[in-house]
Amino acid sequence: MKKKWILLAMAAIVFSSCELNETPKATATEEDIFGTESGLATYSYSFYEMLPDAGSAYNMDAMADYGAVNNLNSFIREGGYSAETSDGWSWGNLRNINYFIEHCNDPNVSEAVRNNYLGIARFFRAYFYLDKVIRFGDVPWVDHALDIDEDAILYGARDSRTVVMNHVMEDLDFAFQNISSTSSDGTLITKWTALGLKTRAALFEASFRKYHPELGLQESANNFYQHVVDAATELMEQGPHSLYTGAGVEASQRTLFISDAPVTQEVMLAVGMSSNLAVMSSANWWWTSATYGPRYSLVRPFINTILNLDGTPYTDRAGFQQEAFFDECQNRDYRLAQLIRTPGYQRAGVAAPPNFSSHTYTGYQPIKYTLDDPYYDNGAYNINAIPLMRYAEVLLNLAEAKAELGTITDADWAQTIGALRARAGVTGGLNILPTAVDRYLQQTFFPDINNPIILEIRRERQVELALEGFRFNDLKRWKRGELMANLEWSGIYVPALNVLMDLDHNGTYDVVFYDGNTGGPTVTVPPGCARVAIGGSSTNYQTLTTNNHLEWFKTQPRTWYEDGRQYLYPIPATAIVKNENLSQNPGW
Repeated sequence: MKKKWILLAMAAIVFSSCELNETPKATATEEDIFGTESGLATYSYSFYEMLPDAGSAYNMDAMADYGAVNNLNSFIREGGYSAETSDGWSWGNLRNINYFIEHCNDPNVSEAVRNNYLGIARFFRAYFYLDKVIRFGDVPWVDHALDIDEDAILYGARDSRTVVMNHVMEDLDFAFQNISSTSSDGTLITKWTALGLKTRAALFEASFRKYHPELGLQESANNFYQHVVDAATELMEQGPHSLYTGAGVEASQRTLFISDAPVTQEVMLAVGMSSNLAVMSSANWWWTSATYGPRYSLVRPFINTILNLDGTPYTDRAGFQQEAFFDECQNRDYRLAQLIRTPGYQRAGVAAPPNFSSHTYTGYQPIKYTLDDPYYDNGAYNINAIPLMRYAEVLLNLAEAKAELGTITDADWAQTIGALRARAGVTGGLNILPTAVDRYLQQTFFPDINNPIILEIRRERQVELALEGFRFNDLKRWKRGELMANLEWSGIYVPALNVLMDLDHNGTYDVVFYDGNTGGPTVTVPPGCARVAIGGSSTNYQTLTTNNHLEWFKTQPRTWYEDGRQYLYPIPATAIVKNENLSQNPGW
């Protein structure tokens, strides 16, 4: 848990200071820290501050193509982002890690113990650099302790992503080979976490190289896909993790996100919470509030990709576009009901349909991270652990890598995609590779992909990992950034205005939509029924599509530049001013 790391990490206070060439001004000496196992452990806790914390781990998909929000991120606004506003070019964490690596050599501590903590340090160096490569592309590779005069890499040039990602693979190999811990409470790094991160890092790099020919690195993509296969296979065959199925098909996946303690059967790394240590999150507040969060609402094109229970595409249903909300939720992959409010969902024993009064714009209101008791809605009260790495991701990474290499078999499919779908109650297509292209999935999301296996793996990834912080990076590595601007932010079907709608068929009217150019609904609206204006001068962000689906923010254009500049962030202008050897990313 983060507070535990803060309380224990005396070294974080000592060595986060920029004055790394001075004797630390604290009671602990260098000999105390680097000359004992307890000192090394204490220092290593400081690295965990790099991970998402209780205040951010639940909203890492805040900017995604499938998330309609009340305020567009400046990154996808025309002219809203520039080198002058860019950030992230910071190196303090690297300084802390490299200082540790350089000084972890005291012979009073056994080599095996030192290598264990060096493995943890190198895990975090790989984590640090993966983030930098994803954000900026080429970055300076530095493997020594930085002096204060080198702050922010003032004078060096950028190294190629080839150099940096090769080092990332080396660091993760060292971490796996030398970290001694094979299990934890879910909040600490183990050797298996290192393998998990290797599958994540190698998959990003492999697909970025394959789908971005402008880099000239396509020939090396398969080497990284093979890294994914090797690491995932080792983890699956030798590691302790597996898919959690203990809560049945209707609840197992969501249980991973609402349990107080990490479900370590599947969760490989998590942000832990503790009411005793006052470490809690505001997940409920962010996901249910009208003002604290962005009123995040999933969109119809994404919801349409969630399969029927028999394994067939939902969009193969006759007349699916005109299905009422209640009907579209029936006989679907049980992850739909674990992801959003669907008919039958309750909070504290009371029916809780999509809340149009103060949250959802589309009708697809997420519940993945929220506890069902409304007590948690109005502050930082959540005590549910938040997964950062799951075994499910490793299965998806393996399936995608093998599909891209052309080596995936029926057995691989059953062990990965089939297993994930079976966990969610899907009954069809679990053991045999798909042979038919889903035209809706292809045309809406991936028009350049004709391989039905790759298409289905991408479907599975966006459903299984929805809202977990992967989506924007997935679109970048697949070179599908256009979806950030072009995916329709539409919602449930509205057959007509001024019609009271009982969304969950429990006998209570939930919402009525009316023409925003009039004074209000033309029907008598009972208490508790939300009134939503469609169009009108003051509410023009909520409109209807031509086929009578809710649509949000149509009048607020999202931008993805044709030159592709947004696949990388700009180097902050302040860094370039300080360092004449730095070059700017294309387009910025």
